[in-house]
Amino acid sequence: MKILLVAIIVLSSFFSVSAQNKKVDTSKVKPVLVDEGIPNDQDTNRLYSLVEEMPKFHEDINKYLANHIQYPDTAEWQNTQGNVYLSFVIEKDGTVSNVRVIRGAASILNREAIRVISQMPKWTPGMQNGKPVRVQFNLPIHFRLT
Repeated sequence: MKILLVAIIVLSSFFSVSAQNKKVDTSKVKPVLVDEGIPNDQDTNRLYSLVEEMPKFHEDINKYLANHIQYPDTAEWQNTQGNVYLSFVIEKDGTVSNVRVIRGAASILNREAIRVISQMPKWTPGMQNGKPVRVQFNLPIHFRLT
């Protein structure tokens, strides 16, 4: 039993080390469509979740959120905290659209998260085959009182 236990530990550590050392070749990234049901390859409104060049925000997104989120007074008085998980689309022109809550906290926190993401300035759009495309993002926002 001791030998079997040691063998399991050694094998599991071997697999975890080998998994950490693998490098991803980003030159062969295949685009992942969110709406795969569209039959026309020429459709310009396809929505992707993974593309060759992902959209880029012009600054650190955490700093942006910290500078623009206004913790609602009511939530602060009620000691309301939580995580709001949002989904949104970066359009071909870099604008943010279709902001929605995937999993929310209190409704007042959900509304503040939607407000801040909806008002974000333009991003650098995602690119697939040298053309700008629509890309879906998921983002958690953590509301914590100090």
